[in-house]
Amino acid sequence: MGKLTYNSTLSADFDDRVLAHIQVVIGAKLRRGECFYFTWRDDPQGGDGRSTIWLHPAIPLTYKYFGGRSPSLNREWIEALMLTANSSGGLQLVPEPHRATAVVTVKDDS
Repeated sequence: MGKLTYNSTLSADFDDRVLAHIQVVIGAKLRRGECFYFTWRDDPQGGDGRSTIWLHPAIPLTYKYFGGRSPSLNREWIEALMLTANSSGGLQLVPEPHRATAVVTVKDDS
């Protein structure tokens, strides 16, 4: 489990794969100077509610990964997360879309 720390006061645990994807989305928006909300469901052990933070380029964020290797990134998931981040509700975690694998069959009619 990785950890997102917001303004040195709030920490939230996320799977390393999830954390890598939200880091890309958050980084892209903050690089453009865009402010937005980020909402996620809390761990059931912590009350099973939800948390929302206001992300602003001046507020420090830290991403701490548990694993030593960078997870591979799913472009479709990044795009889906970016769609939520660009909405009035802000960034929300959505399930990772599975990459469709096209199977091509070649027939030899000779």
